[in-house]
Amino acid sequence: IIAFTILVSRKQPLWGKRENRKFLILRAIAGSAGIIFYFYSIDRLILADSAMLNKLSPFFVILFARLFLGHRIRSYQVLSLLLALVGAALIIKPGFRFSSTGPALVGTLSALFAGLAYTMVSYLGGRENSYTIVFYFSLISTLICLPSLAQNPVMPTTVQLLFLLGTGITAAGGQILLTSAYRYAPPGDVSLFQYAQIIFASLMGLALFGEIPDMPSLAGYLLIFSGGYYIYRKGRRA
Repeated sequence: IIAFTILVSRKQPLWGKRENRKFLILRAIAGSAGIIFYFYSIDRLILADSAMLNKLSPFFVILFARLFLGHRIRSYQVLSLLLALVGAALIIKPGFRFSSTGPALVGTLSALFAGLAYTMVSYLGGRENSYTIVFYFSLISTLICLPSLAQNPVMPTTVQLLFLLGTGITAAGGQILLTSAYRYAPPGDVSLFQYAQIIFASLMGLALFGEIPDMPSLAGYLLIFSGGYYIYRKGRRA
Protein backbone atom coordinates (compact mmCIF):
# COMPACT_ATOMS: atom_id res chain seq x y z
CA ILE A 1 0.00 0.00 0.00
CA ILE A 2 2.83 2.41 0.87
CA ALA A 3 4.80 1.79 -2.34
CA PHE A 4 1.60 1.86 -4.42
CA THR A 5 0.55 5.21 -2.92
CA ILE A 6 3.96 6.79 -3.57
CA LEU A 7 4.09 5.56 -7.18
CA VAL A 8 0.57 6.78 -7.96
CA SER A 9 1.08 10.15 -6.29
CA ARG A 10 4.28 10.68 -8.31
CA LYS A 11 2.63 9.37 -11.49
CA GLN A 12 5.33 6.73 -11.95
CA PRO A 13 4.73 3.34 -13.62
CA LEU A 14 3.69 0.50 -11.31
CA TRP A 15 4.99 -2.37 -13.42
CA GLY A 16 8.35 -1.00 -14.53
CA LYS A 17 10.02 -1.49 -17.88
CA ARG A 18 9.08 -4.60 -19.86
CA GLU A 19 12.67 -5.85 -20.11
CA ASN A 20 13.09 -5.70 -16.31
CA ARG A 21 9.91 -7.44 -15.24
CA LYS A 22 11.39 -10.94 -15.06
CA PHE A 23 14.13 -9.63 -12.75
CA LEU A 24 11.56 -7.77 -10.64
CA ILE A 25 9.57 -10.98 -10.27
CA LEU A 26 12.70 -13.02 -9.50
CA ARG A 27 13.72 -10.50 -6.84
CA ALA A 28 10.24 -10.64 -5.29
CA ILE A 29 10.06 -14.45 -5.26
CA ALA A 30 13.58 -14.81 -3.84
CA GLY A 31 12.88 -12.19 -1.16
CA SER A 32 9.59 -13.85 -0.22
CA ALA A 33 11.25 -17.27 0.01
CA GLY A 34 13.99 -15.80 2.20
CA ILE A 35 11.46 -14.36 4.65
CA ILE A 36 9.25 -17.48 4.76
CA PHE A 37 12.23 -19.77 5.30
CA TYR A 38 13.53 -17.45 8.03
CA PHE A 39 10.22 -17.50 9.90
CA TYR A 40 10.08 -21.29 9.51
CA SER A 41 13.55 -21.64 11.06
CA ILE A 42 12.62 -19.24 13.90
CA ASP A 43 9.65 -21.48 14.68
CA ARG A 44 11.79 -24.63 14.89
CA LEU A 45 15.19 -23.46 16.15
CA ILE A 46 16.17 -21.33 19.10
CA LEU A 47 16.01 -17.68 18.04
CA ALA A 48 19.76 -17.07 18.34
CA ASP A 49 20.61 -19.96 16.01
CA SER A 50 18.09 -19.00 13.32
CA ALA A 51 19.23 -15.36 13.48
CA MET A 52 22.86 -16.40 13.12
CA LEU A 53 22.17 -18.56 10.08
CA ASN A 54 20.26 -15.69 8.46
CA LYS A 55 23.30 -13.43 8.96
CA LEU A 56 25.13 -15.48 6.33
CA SER A 57 23.23 -13.58 3.61
CA PRO A 58 26.00 -10.97 2.95
CA PHE A 59 28.38 -13.77 1.97
CA PHE A 60 25.84 -15.02 -0.56
CA VAL A 61 25.46 -11.44 -1.84
CA ILE A 62 29.20 -11.32 -2.63
CA LEU A 63 29.01 -14.74 -4.33
CA PHE A 64 25.93 -13.92 -6.42
CA ALA A 65 27.34 -10.50 -7.33
CA ARG A 66 30.37 -12.33 -8.74
CA LEU A 67 28.26 -14.87 -10.63
CA PHE A 68 25.51 -12.61 -12.02
CA LEU A 69 26.99 -9.11 -12.05
CA GLY A 70 30.66 -9.88 -12.67
CA HIS A 71 31.79 -8.01 -9.55
CA ARG A 72 35.19 -8.95 -8.16
CA ILE A 73 35.33 -10.50 -4.71
CA ARG A 74 37.61 -8.09 -2.89
CA SER A 75 39.67 -9.07 0.11
CA TYR A 76 38.52 -6.08 2.16
CA GLN A 77 34.89 -7.12 1.69
CA VAL A 78 35.56 -10.63 2.98
CA LEU A 79 37.59 -9.34 5.93
CA SER A 80 34.92 -6.81 6.88
CA LEU A 81 32.17 -9.41 6.64
CA LEU A 82 34.14 -11.84 8.82
CA LEU A 83 34.57 -9.11 11.44
CA ALA A 84 30.85 -8.36 11.36
CA LEU A 85 29.90 -12.05 11.47
CA VAL A 86 32.09 -12.66 14.53
CA GLY A 87 30.59 -9.54 16.11
CA ALA A 88 27.09 -10.83 15.37
CA ALA A 89 27.96 -14.18 16.95
CA LEU A 90 29.16 -12.45 20.13
CA ILE A 91 25.87 -10.53 20.38
CA ILE A 92 23.46 -13.28 19.31
CA LYS A 93 25.36 -16.11 21.08
CA PRO A 94 24.10 -19.02 19.00
CA GLY A 95 24.17 -22.43 20.65
CA PHE A 96 23.93 -24.39 17.39
CA ARG A 97 21.78 -26.97 19.12
CA PHE A 98 19.99 -28.35 16.08
CA SER A 99 17.52 -31.11 16.89
CA SER A 100 17.57 -32.00 13.19
CA THR A 101 19.41 -30.78 10.13
CA GLY A 102 16.18 -29.81 8.34
CA PRO A 103 15.43 -26.53 10.15
CA ALA A 104 19.12 -25.57 10.04
CA LEU A 105 19.19 -26.16 6.28
CA VAL A 106 16.04 -24.07 5.87
CA GLY A 107 17.66 -21.31 7.92
CA THR A 108 20.69 -21.38 5.62
CA LEU A 109 18.39 -21.30 2.58
CA SER A 110 16.79 -18.15 4.01
CA ALA A 111 20.20 -16.47 3.84
CA LEU A 112 20.83 -17.81 0.32
CA PHE A 113 17.54 -16.50 -1.07
CA ALA A 114 17.99 -13.18 0.74
CA GLY A 115 21.43 -12.88 -0.88
CA LEU A 116 19.93 -13.56 -4.31
CA ALA A 117 17.18 -10.99 -3.70
CA TYR A 118 19.66 -8.28 -2.68
CA THR A 119 21.79 -9.04 -5.74
CA MET A 120 18.75 -8.60 -7.99
CA VAL A 121 18.03 -5.30 -6.21
CA SER A 122 21.57 -4.18 -7.06
CA TYR A 123 21.07 -5.19 -10.70
CA LEU A 124 17.77 -3.31 -10.90
CA GLY A 125 19.01 -0.30 -8.95
CA GLY A 126 20.08 1.76 -11.94
CA ARG A 127 17.30 0.46 -14.16
CA GLU A 128 14.13 0.78 -12.08
CA ASN A 129 12.59 3.10 -9.53
CA SER A 130 13.17 1.99 -5.93
CA TYR A 131 9.45 2.17 -5.18
CA THR A 132 8.65 -0.08 -8.16
CA ILE A 133 11.06 -2.72 -6.85
CA VAL A 134 9.50 -2.56 -3.38
CA PHE A 135 5.98 -2.64 -4.86
CA TYR A 136 6.71 -5.89 -6.73
CA PHE A 137 8.21 -7.47 -3.64
CA SER A 138 5.33 -6.42 -1.38
CA LEU A 139 2.64 -7.50 -3.85
CA ILE A 140 4.11 -10.91 -4.70
CA SER A 141 4.97 -11.76 -1.09
CA THR A 142 1.38 -10.91 -0.13
CA LEU A 143 -0.04 -13.14 -2.89
CA ILE A 144 2.26 -16.01 -1.86
CA CYS A 145 1.13 -15.78 1.78
CA LEU A 146 -2.62 -15.41 1.13
CA PRO A 147 -3.40 -19.16 0.72
CA SER A 148 -1.84 -19.94 4.11
CA LEU A 149 -3.70 -17.05 5.71
CA ALA A 150 -6.99 -18.29 4.25
CA GLN A 151 -6.42 -21.78 5.67
CA ASN A 152 -5.52 -20.61 9.16
CA PRO A 153 -7.24 -17.26 9.79
CA VAL A 154 -6.37 -15.55 13.09
CA MET A 155 -8.06 -12.33 14.15
CA PRO A 156 -5.50 -10.12 15.93
CA THR A 157 -6.39 -8.06 18.97
CA THR A 158 -6.32 -4.28 18.71
CA VAL A 159 -2.85 -4.13 20.28
CA GLN A 160 -1.55 -6.89 18.01
CA LEU A 161 -2.99 -5.10 14.98
CA LEU A 162 -1.18 -1.89 15.96
CA PHE A 163 2.10 -3.80 16.32
CA LEU A 164 1.55 -5.45 12.92
CA LEU A 165 0.84 -2.10 11.28
CA GLY A 166 3.95 -0.64 12.91
CA THR A 167 5.97 -3.59 11.64
CA GLY A 168 4.63 -3.11 8.12
CA ILE A 169 5.31 0.62 8.04
CA THR A 170 8.85 0.39 9.41
CA ALA A 171 9.66 -2.61 7.22
CA ALA A 172 8.45 -0.72 4.14
CA GLY A 173 10.66 2.23 5.07
CA GLY A 174 13.62 -0.08 5.57
CA GLN A 175 13.03 -1.80 2.21
CA ILE A 176 12.80 1.52 0.36
CA LEU A 177 16.02 2.83 1.94
CA LEU A 178 17.86 -0.46 1.42
CA THR A 179 16.77 -0.60 -2.22
CA SER A 180 18.00 2.97 -2.71
CA ALA A 181 21.35 2.11 -1.09
CA TYR A 182 21.98 -0.67 -3.61
CA ARG A 183 21.70 1.91 -6.41
CA TYR A 184 24.77 3.80 -5.21
CA ALA A 185 27.26 1.20 -3.94
CA PRO A 186 28.48 -2.33 -4.75
CA PRO A 187 26.18 -5.00 -3.23
CA GLY A 188 29.07 -6.52 -1.27
CA ASP A 189 29.61 -3.20 0.48
CA VAL A 190 25.96 -2.46 1.20
CA SER A 191 25.21 -5.94 2.55
CA LEU A 192 27.64 -5.54 5.45
CA PHE A 193 25.75 -2.60 6.89
CA GLN A 194 22.73 -4.82 7.49
CA TYR A 195 24.60 -6.13 10.53
CA ALA A 196 23.89 -2.74 12.06
CA GLN A 197 20.30 -3.86 12.60
CA ILE A 198 21.59 -6.06 15.46
CA ILE A 199 23.07 -2.99 17.13
CA PHE A 200 19.89 -0.94 16.65
CA ALA A 201 17.79 -3.79 18.03
CA SER A 202 20.04 -3.96 21.09
CA LEU A 203 19.85 -0.20 21.62
CA MET A 204 16.07 -0.31 21.38
CA GLY A 205 16.05 -3.21 23.85
CA LEU A 206 18.05 -1.06 26.23
CA ALA A 207 15.81 1.99 25.77
CA LEU A 208 12.44 0.20 25.85
CA PHE A 209 13.01 -2.83 28.06
CA GLY A 210 16.08 -1.96 30.13
CA GLU A 211 18.11 -4.82 28.59
CA ILE A 212 21.74 -4.10 29.45
CA PRO A 213 24.29 -5.60 27.00
CA ASP A 214 27.04 -7.80 28.46
CA MET A 215 30.75 -7.59 27.68
CA PRO A 216 30.69 -10.05 24.72
CA SER A 217 27.87 -7.98 23.18
CA LEU A 218 29.86 -4.76 23.58
CA ALA A 219 32.83 -6.46 21.90
CA GLY A 220 30.45 -7.55 19.12
CA TYR A 221 29.27 -3.96 18.62
CA LEU A 222 32.88 -2.85 18.30
CA LEU A 223 33.65 -5.51 15.68
CA ILE A 224 30.57 -4.63 13.61
CA PHE A 225 31.43 -0.93 13.75
CA SER A 226 35.03 -1.74 12.80
CA GLY A 227 33.96 -3.84 9.83
CA GLY A 228 31.54 -1.15 8.66
CA TYR A 229 34.10 1.63 9.01
CA TYR A 230 36.77 -0.41 7.22
CA ILE A 231 34.54 -1.16 4.23
CA TYR A 232 33.40 2.48 4.18
CA ARG A 233 36.99 3.73 3.98
CA LYS A 234 37.94 1.20 1.32
CA GLY A 235 34.80 1.97 -0.65
CA ARG A 236 35.55 5.69 -0.67
CA ARG A 237 39.09 5.08 -1.98
CA ALA A 238 37.69 2.84 -4.72
